[in-house]
Amino acid sequence: MCQLLGMNCNTPTDVTFSFTGFAQRGGRTDQHTDGWGIAFFEGDQDGKGLRHFVDHQRASESPVAELIRRYPIKSRNVIAHIRKATQGHVALENCHPFVRELWGRYWVFAHNGDLKDFHPRLHAGFRPVGSTDSERAFCWIMQELAKSHAGVPSVAELTITLRELARHIASHGTFNFLLSNGLALWAHASTNLYYVERRHPFAHASLSDEDLAVNFAELTQPSDRVAVVVTAPLTRNEHWTPFAAGELKVFVDGALL
Repeated sequence: MCQLLGMNCNTPTDVTFSFTGFAQRGGRTDQHTDGWGIAFFEGDQDGKGLRHFVDHQRASESPVAELIRRYPIKSRNVIAHIRKATQGHVALENCHPFVRELWGRYWVFAHNGDLKDFHPRLHAGFRPVGSTDSERAFCWIMQELAKSHAGVPSVAELTITLRELARHIASHGTFNFLLSNGLALWAHASTNLYYVERRHPFAHASLSDEDLAVNFAELTQPSDRVAVVVTAPLTRNEHWTPFAAGELKVFVDGALL
């Protein structure tokens, strides 16, 4: 299965520490070698700008991944993915996260799992470019969100709709996913997903996949809040909370709603 990493914060935050450990799972500490990608929402409070990087090479050896580790991009919402292919060949168009526009905002999606016999009818507005079950699921979610709401809904309304859509798709197989529009981060678990909320008083953290530690107290302000969601815990000395099967959570401003 693939690996997911999501970050949601109340102030633009550097994801370098978490991504450094996460990238090692792309061929070094785990056998996920079929490409990877990351997307950062940027801009002022609206978070409409987006940087999107994908590579079909393994994350532990990718020059693009090395660029991300050395370039401390700050964002309030980040989604990253390391791929182990189940459907669709190894190619750039099949690398997550995927991006679409809806209601004048970018939406970013990444999936860990395998969906069987999921071939929904898709309209012209949302069609997959690649050949993965994941991109088909994303296109269907975008299509159904657009059909369900006449205008831009609140985060609470979106969460209700997404919970129903996720339940339908999960009936076809494993459906762990991350989704963001730059304002919130939604995370759904079928099997393995964990989260941690970092807030004052901040402490030391040591990566599980790399010999690297950081004292967050030296890098943050007391008002900072950061939520991190991942397939398997990234650090050895933080309390990671597991999702229940079938659970959808939403994070806003670094906190679980």
